[in-house]
Amino acid sequence: MPMNRAHRKLCSSEKWARTTKDLILPWALEDVRLGDDVLEIGPGYGANLRVLIEQVPRVTAVEIDEATAALLERKWGDRARIVHADGAAMPLPDQSFSSVVCFVMLHHVPTAAQQDRIFAEAHRVLRPGGVFAGCDSQPSFGFRVLHFRDTMNTVPPDGLPGRLAKAGFENVSMDQHPKSGAVRFRAERP
Repeated sequence: MPMNRAHRKLCSSEKWARTTKDLILPWALEDVRLGDDVLEIGPGYGANLRVLIEQVPRVTAVEIDEATAALLERKWGDRARIVHADGAAMPLPDQSFSSVVCFVMLHHVPTAAQQDRIFAEAHRVLRPGGVFAGCDSQPSFGFRVLHFRDTMNTVPPDGLPGRLAKAGFENVSMDQHPKSGAVRFRAERP
């Protein structure tokens, strides 16, 4: 989904890449077994992708924005498979990934129905026993300012476990970061 100029600048910065590497991913993936073939939905400018390619043998990234997907292909295409597609309708085979992840991107999905389609697609492409894990931000004053004239559809934490269960997941867990209030989740495909 389109982002305003300030948001694009932040998300493409080295500062954001360091924050992702040092804070966001360690928290979001604590105790998560990614396996050997990971799918990232909504990698944006690749801050998470560049960490994931160092941790697992195979990474596929699905990016909805064509220009951003082309940028990812130029930067990381020799180490990851980049697919220009909508995470709510991925042209990927059923049960093909050991894990599916998404980080700080669900709030860019304009509707809850589209978010639910992403959850269903994550379930579809996961192997049995695979994990869907990720995190997303919650509203705050600064977060609202950053999203001025930008898509901001945060996922209400109280409804997330039920929405993941409705998509077919089991062993759903969710908690919030004690300082930022960000939400992280984990769910398994039976």
